[in-house]
Amino acid sequence: MTAHKARPVNSKSAGSQLGAFLIRWAVSSLAMWICIKLFATTTSPLADTIWTYLLAGLIFSLVNSILKPFVTLLSLPFIVLTLGLFVLVVNAAMVGLTVWLLPDISIGFWGAVFSAITISIINYLANFLVPSYTK
Repeated sequence: MTAHKARPVNSKSAGSQLGAFLIRWAVSSLAMWICIKLFATTTSPLADTIWTYLLAGLIFSLVNSILKPFVTLLSLPFIVLTLGLFVLVVNAAMVGLTVWLLPDISIGFWGAVFSAITISIINYLANFLVPSYTK
């Protein structure tokens, strides 16, 4: 009998996956920094630190990768009924949940909607400018 070497399930190396994660985290953190500065309110000077924005980017990435697929699936009838416009509400809910999990920061519904639009534009630019961002 000959032993077979196990092939990795994903052809990407761990280093390239880590690099892609770090780029996504940096883009999410930058996007959350812009959105918090423009559309949210902070109630403490301690909330306005680099660590808060790095945490916001991490939470936003986790919320989008874990929770958003389920919420999108459950809201699929509304998405179809509104010809896709309800996706904006889903994205605003993800931003609202992220900000709700952050200490001393709050955002209203319209701030979350405008933040979702802003984050979509920033992610589009990141996908356009950094080709390996989506690969």
